[in-house]
Amino acid sequence: MLLLLLLLLLHLQLGLCVPLPAPSNVSISSYNMMHSLRVWPGPRTPPEARFVVQTLSSRGSRWRSVAECSNLKSGQTCNLTNDFTDVFDHYRARVRAVASNQTSKWTISRQFQPLSDTVLGPPDVSVSGCGNCLILQVRNPTEDLLEHSSQLKDVLWDLVLSVRRTRDGAEFRLTLPYKPESTVSYLQPGVEYCVTASFSSSFSQKSVSSERRCSFTSPPPDEHSYLVLLGLFVLFSITAFLLLVGWSFRSQVQTCSFYQLNLRSQTSCLMKTPLTQETLT
Repeated sequence: MLLLLLLLLLHLQLGLCVPLPAPSNVSISSYNMMHSLRVWPGPRTPPEARFVVQTLSSRGSRWRSVAECSNLKSGQTCNLTNDFTDVFDHYRARVRAVASNQTSKWTISRQFQPLSDTVLGPPDVSVSGCGNCLILQVRNPTEDLLEHSSQLKDVLWDLVLSVRRTRDGAEFRLTLPYKPESTVSYLQPGVEYCVTASFSSSFSQKSVSSERRCSFTSPPPDEHSYLVLLGLFVLFSITAFLLLVGWSFRSQVQTCSFYQLNLRSQTSCLMKTPLTQETLT
């Protein structure tokens, strides 16, 4: 009995000496300039453990605690958008676990740069025809951030377009400076084209394309119009044929009349000649 108690005490003492595992991984992701951190607990981390987050700027020398992320549970994410305010700066984050009276070692994330590491898109696109061109109405998903960030306003954004002709699948790519309204010119009138759009800049090529939007450059003739045109063509052809037949028949009648008149005239002349008169006498 005494031996069992000693073994139990030894086991408890050894258990208290086991350090709290550090997080196995810390990852920062960004979508349309909204930055979030995710933590993966280390093996054998107790379920009641909480996580503490700190950040460091490359222009600073001290780690700063993130007040909103000082008591994270396993599976929760930490929003760092308001902590990474300089879009051109480089940041790191570190996380440690806390449970009872124990704290783990820090696990540090890789370096993160807000502008180059964010994923842009997809843009909101609408397409309409303008004869031999398409007009694109485009909205940047970071439009609200552009209004409040002078740094983002200074970034030159490009609109990358993929234009595909529906009839035969012919496709080309086009890069335009971003504007709320853009025009794709020199297309075939009355033909349907489909467009996908994405954003890029000199700092970031990571983007998600928009859904494919399709439109005719100009309204194509409908089936009723084709039938009307076909009917007019047939009517015109029949009319032309009848006119041609009538003209030919009239020409033949006039020719016959001319020959008959000519024959009568010759007969009349023969009757009036002296030779004819003497014969009659």
